Amino acid sequence: MRARIVKIGNSQGIRIPKPLLEQTGIMDDVELEIEKSQIIIRPISNPRAGWDNVFKAMAENGDDTLINGEENISHSWDEEEWQW
Repeated sequence: MRARIVKIGNSQGIRIPKPLLEQTGIMDDVELEIEKSQIIIRPISNPRAGWDNVFKAMAENGDDTLINGEENISHSWDEEEWQW
């Protein structure tokens, strides 16, 4: 697909067709990178996406209790797998 460079205020840019944006998941901000004379445009991913659902599931399962240092939280993995 070809695109034309257009003037946007004091800058220049390209218009990206909606189907391309939908395919890539680009909605708002992007990350731009230059690699071998090419401009790479990537959607910015949210590293905490989905945390709300995970925290809700933890609360429902009772896995969100506070550890205050007095409880024994050791696991068999600590003795069997970990090498000190």
